[in-house]
Amino acid sequence: MTRAVPEHPSRYRRWPWSSRTSARSDIAVSVLLFLGELATLIWATFSHGMTVWAAQGDQREIDAETLANIAWMQHFFYVVLALAVLSALSRAPWSLVANLLIALLVAALFTGAQHDYDEAHPDPTPTPGVHYTPCLSGSGTCH
Repeated sequence: MTRAVPEHPSRYRRWPWSSRTSARSDIAVSVLLFLGELATLIWATFSHGMTVWAAQGDQREIDAETLANIAWMQHFFYVVLALAVLSALSRAPWSLVANLLIALLVAALFTGAQHDYDEAHPDPTPTPGVHYTPCLSGSGTCH
């Protein structure tokens, strides 16, 4: 007589990537993540705008707030990318797409803010070297 060997649960079933996330829970989580991340981004942008408005034209305060906002967006971008990686590991395609859309939006805003700051604060022109001779009209030192 043979006896049936009882089936042991697979040791890999406990990992999130071992089975696909159900569509219903994936869509619910993706909507919640998308709305939460979007609300956080809107609140941070509104807060930045209000702080700049409250600075009353003080350029030092405006620059400090702009740099703080750029740093915040950079960290928020990393958090959203980490959530996208977790969504990919959990095999949740809707959550992955939602996180990637927010990451693209944050990357565009982050790049635009950094570009605007760099345009408003160009590098100073270098000082002329010791051997520099200005070219004056009629001086005869122009080459």
